[in-house]
Amino acid sequence: MAPDIATAAANINDAQAKASKRAFVTFLAGNGDYVKGVVGLVKGLRKVKTIYPLVVAVLPDVPQEHRNILTSQGCIVREIQPVYPPENQTQFAMAYYVINYSKLRIWAPTSFAEQDYLNMYFKDKYKPIPNIYNLVLAMLWRHPENVELEKVKVVHYCAAGSKPWRYTGVEENMEREDIKMLVKKWWDIYEDESLDYKEPVNANRLTSALLEAPGINFVPAPSAA
Repeated sequence: MAPDIATAAANINDAQAKASKRAFVTFLAGNGDYVKGVVGLVKGLRKVKTIYPLVVAVLPDVPQEHRNILTSQGCIVREIQPVYPPENQTQFAMAYYVINYSKLRIWAPTSFAEQDYLNMYFKDKYKPIPNIYNLVLAMLWRHPENVELEKVKVVHYCAAGSKPWRYTGVEENMEREDIKMLVKKWWDIYEDESLDYKEPVNANRLTSALLEAPGINFVPAPSAA
């Protein structure tokens, strides 16, 4: 039976329309090596075949070279302006936490609907997700009885020395075999060239190409009316 080209094209358009309204969002500041973490994230999202893009909210100090890397990997880069806390509340704060105030700007791109900042408003109506979707590494040695490592989907590499692109194994707990395994998994995704960004299929171009191919007949989809 000849392929239903019209239906295939419609399905592609439908998926692209859905993806245009929702997104994953992350934050990047400075000219350090955290850009590698974002690349690992977007490639990991492609590995699980998400249809939603990754929006990277960047501060003005993120260099153009890093922005180009993110764009080449299919990220949507959006510059945001810093948010500074009151000076009388920062004298004892680490610079990292001061920068975190700027994450409030993440909810500025209103073209993407989901705004988890509203969790405060819905505090009595939310449902917490299990740690398999946000495994904090310290759980491995503080509460191992609550971790089913083989089921974990999302890892938060937040323990000292655990960032895969900086990993040396010398910090406390970093010599553990489970940590080494999780770091290796990150590198496997980061270095997997098959997960590099490729131009999305354009439905109109796909239809034209299929119509021009020998031995393929156009079969119109039935009307939904």
